[in-house]
Amino acid sequence: MQQPVSAANHADRIGFAQLTRQAFEGVDLQPLRDQLVVRITEGTAQAGEGLDLSLIVQLLGDKEAGLAIQSEVLTFHQLFRTPSAVAKPGLRLLALAADIDMGGNTPIDFLLEGSDIELLTLYVVKGVGLPESLPDHDVAIVVASDSEECRDALALIEKAAPHWPRPLLNRPDLIGNLDRDKLYRLLAGVPGLDIPATVHATRKQLSDLAQGRIACGTIADELHFPMIARPRGSHAGVGLAKLDDAAALEAYLAARKEQDFFVARFVDYASPDGLYRKYRLAMVDGKPYACHMAIADRWDIWYLNAYMAFSEEKRAEEAVFMLDFDHAFAARHERALDELSRRVGLDYFIVDCAENQNGELLVFEADNTAVVHNMDSPVVFPYKPPQMRKIFAAFTAMLSRHARAGEGSAT
Repeated sequence: MQQPVSAANHADRIGFAQLTRQAFEGVDLQPLRDQLVVRITEGTAQAGEGLDLSLIVQLLGDKEAGLAIQSEVLTFHQLFRTPSAVAKPGLRLLALAADIDMGGNTPIDFLLEGSDIELLTLYVVKGVGLPESLPDHDVAIVVASDSEECRDALALIEKAAPHWPRPLLNRPDLIGNLDRDKLYRLLAGVPGLDIPATVHATRKQLSDLAQGRIACGTIADELHFPMIARPRGSHAGVGLAKLDDAAALEAYLAARKEQDFFVARFVDYASPDGLYRKYRLAMVDGKPYACHMAIADRWDIWYLNAYMAFSEEKRAEEAVFMLDFDHAFAARHERALDELSRRVGLDYFIVDCAENQNGELLVFEADNTAVVHNMDSPVVFPYKPPQMRKIFAAFTAMLSRHARAGEGSAT
């Protein structure tokens, strides 16, 4: 075990939200990068500046170099502070993170925007583990993801969880259920919810399928063409493809080098007007909140490729979706969302979903690390800031409720 870690020996950092916002708004981060590199070269940089440099390098497009900087910093310092918006914080939140790329931990400082909550982030690193004495905090939350790179960190936290001195949210044993090939099993049989079986397939299995040596049912009972394929462990749509037949599968494999894939049946969720509508929900303390609605003429929608900023008609529909959410979308799918939340069991997570052509809630994935932010232009998206503040308020209220409940257990 390490020497005791207290809040007094944290390293201050600019943090994920502020730096990401600058990049999003087109601020040139190169001068700050160069300044931090000089300080590191001279040996005058603080640990927090090293972690900020890691993020800046990743934001500038060099993920490998950014991760190398981060891992080096974390060998000698693991506790970092992102100050609250007020001089005297009303609550101290301890986030338990893993040594992974910038998308691998919950970007929680976005959710704390403008609050009186001080964020302490403790990186749980293999070979270092948790400190003998935890830094003072009112409530803790696990922000590491379900990815392979976080397995060691989650295992260390899970071992310590039964004896955690304060309320611990998003418990590590539940985060593992978000993996693509586990979630569909967890949600199987929920009335009004459709989630295609997502199964692991090796390159050899898919090659045999493409060559007609095996049938789709050999890989999974409900699998058939057209199907969706993606490399195992990929994110943000990397390698995602719709394969209409064996010839398309063969061409897909020829273009990919990976050995392991996830496959699932394709669901055509186009609306009667031919457009696809994909929704992102934040589940906070068991209640759903609208994050965004993307509308496009393609099934593989992300908010960016839906080009919502360029369509007043699309934005008007998204505004109505948010305004009427509680009495419309959330009401239509109330039973399915309640049961989904109960089975997942996490205090905070994100659901990407749609409605299938039978009107059921079509779930694509659930995730605890998707970005929920208030960076969009209030001029172009005037309806978004109030909705984001609603989510942030629900999140901070959840933290406060748990912190109060844990006051009696404080030692």
